[in-house]
Amino acid sequence: MLYFEDLTPGRVFETASHTLSEEEIIAFASQFDPQPFHTDPQAAKSSFFDGLAASGWHTSSLTMRLITASELKNVANGLIGMGIRDMRWPRPTRPGDTLRAKIEVTGQKPSSSQPGFGVVQLRWTTLNQHNEIAMQLETAIWVARRTTTQP
Repeated sequence: MLYFEDLTPGRVFETASHTLSEEEIIAFASQFDPQPFHTDPQAAKSSFFDGLAASGWHTSSLTMRLITASELKNVANGLIGMGIRDMRWPRPTRPGDTLRAKIEVTGQKPSSSQPGFGVVQLRWTTLNQHNEIAMQLETAIWVARRTTTQP
């Protein structure tokens, strides 16, 4: 298990990768972000994206899936998010792109009101096969502290 004390600033976790297909992009967008540049390859050609692009929410959801299959799946009480800051998608994710994520611990603070827990700040960076940033965000998670036994 990973506890608050294990998630020290500077520690980096990496995930496996996943290659997105056109079918996955269209299926996700059809259900959750039904805009033509996400669902219709022909219409997408004349859009801002100049071709089919995955929804940013798809990129974010896929990143979460990759993280929950990484070593971070072992966080003692689960990945309990407290909020997201500065989420951005600097470039579109396309069919055939292979995404992976790097998660860096940027800070931590023990809880003053609940001594068995602490807040850990993380920066998620989702990279494509060219090491270009597809998504980045900052988040805080609520993490159990390691129980210490008194002599």
